[in-house]
Amino acid sequence: MIGIIDYGAGNLRSVYNAFRYIGEDARICATPSELGRADKVVFPGVGNGGDVIGGLRSRGFDSAILDALGKGKPFLGICVGLQMLFNYTEEAEGVKCLDLVKGGVKRFPGGAGLKVPQIGWNTVKIENNECPLFAGIKDNSFFYFVHSYYCDSAEPETTAGTTEYGVSYTSALWKENMFAVQFHPERSQDNGLKVLKNFVGA
Repeated sequence: MIGIIDYGAGNLRSVYNAFRYIGEDARICATPSELGRADKVVFPGVGNGGDVIGGLRSRGFDSAILDALGKGKPFLGICVGLQMLFNYTEEAEGVKCLDLVKGGVKRFPGGAGLKVPQIGWNTVKIENNECPLFAGIKDNSFFYFVHSYYCDSAEPETTAGTTEYGVSYTSALWKENMFAVQFHPERSQDNGLKVLKNFVGA
C-alpha cells in the first residue's frame, strides 16, 4: 500500500487519483500510525514551505518519515516534498527543514523574461542514468512545474536530474531509498505516470 501524507494542506487527491489510475493501492494517511502501515510513502507538497513543515511536525509526520526511511521503505517527495528534505528554505526564514540533504531552497532570481513562479512545462536533464525513476524515460523529457523556489544542493551526488530556469537546479533527487522531484508527476501526462510506475517498482 502507498501512503500519501496528509499534513493538512495540498492537493492530495490528484496524487491519489494518479496512483489509482495506474492500478495501485493508495491511501491518504491522516496520522503517523496509518502511514506506518504503508509499504511506500509519498510526501506531496503544495503551498508555503513554512506552513508545510509546520503541518508535518504538528502531526508527527517528521518522525514517521524518518522511521519509514530507516526501515528502507521507498519514499517519494513531490514539489515542496522535495524542498523540505533540505537544511533550510528561504521561504520561511529561521525554519529548519527535515535536514536529510545538505543544501538550501532559494527563490528564483527571475529577470530576463522569466516569470516567478515558474508555471508550465520544462525539461529534466537526467544526471544519473541509474536512477530508477527515469527508467524508460528519455533525457530532456518535459514535465510540469509550479514553484517559486528551487533546490540548491550541496550533495551533487544525490542529484538525479536538473532543470534550467535562470539557474540550474536539482529537479530530481535519489539518495538510497529516498526519491524526490520538483515537478508534478501527477500533472505530467505519460512521462509523469511513468515516473510514478517506476517509483512503485523501486
